[in-house]
Amino acid sequence: MLKWLLTLCLAILILGLMAPWFRQRFGLGRLPGDFSCRYRGRDYFFPFTSTLLFSLLLLLVSHWL
Repeated sequence: MLKWLLTLCLAILILGLMAPWFRQRFGLGRLPGDFSCRYRGRDYFFPFTSTLLFSLLLLLVSHWL
């Protein structure tokens, strides 16, 4: 159980750090349904559509393997 929790936390950290690179390189985060807002000088990003597409891609890859 602890290994899965550590793996999940590490994956979230890596994806969070790479999000700006994915946004610039592949255009993720600029799809319809991806929201960003500025509140008190900070930018908040809610990638709903990108998350759905990424989940679908991972589902297809996991069923293929």
